[in-house]
Amino acid sequence: MYQVIGGVKSRTLRVLWMLEELGVAYEHVPALPRSDEVVRFNPGGKIPVLISDGVPITDSVAIMTYLGDKHAALTYPPGTIERARQDGLTQFIVDEFDQILWMAARHSFILPEERRVPEVKDSLRWEFERSQASLLPRMAEDGPFLMGEVMTIPDIILAHCGGWAINAKFPITEPRIREFVSMMRERPAFERAMAA
Repeated sequence: MYQVIGGVKSRTLRVLWMLEELGVAYEHVPALPRSDEVVRFNPGGKIPVLISDGVPITDSVAIMTYLGDKHAALTYPPGTIERARQDGLTQFIVDEFDQILWMAARHSFILPEERRVPEVKDSLRWEFERSQASLLPRMAEDGPFLMGEVMTIPDIILAHCGGWAINAKFPITEPRIREFVSMMRERPAFERAMAA
């Protein structure tokens, strides 16, 4: 059984959601960043941490890639063109959505108050809107998911970022992306992960 360490109001939610989609058993330890439970496995104190066969794996994208490959689900096989496209989408979303929203969070409540630059958020909102427009041509036309009929790792990451955007009051200006985020967040696996 897997053990997932980290609170649900973080990137840990992505891992919990993926495990729920896969239908595999796990134990959830809702530890905070830099807590003893986390530092024991990740000296940097960052979450999430997945323990698999006694081995800690860190970084939500690395964990999700590992789970997808191990269970041959929510991913295309390594070495295929489809996997290259999937990985490209994953990296794009991490670079253009996750990092922008994370920077906004850092300057809102994470950094010490004297280190915050609240004015940067206007620029980040502008970038976030541009990123949405850049994503549209990369979204498949033939299915509900980013790559078409098959749900993959970047679908979970984008929907998770969409939730962050809503909470941070970063407008999802592109209707197609707004509909996608709503559709994904209605999935039973998402609701189970939120309750973990």
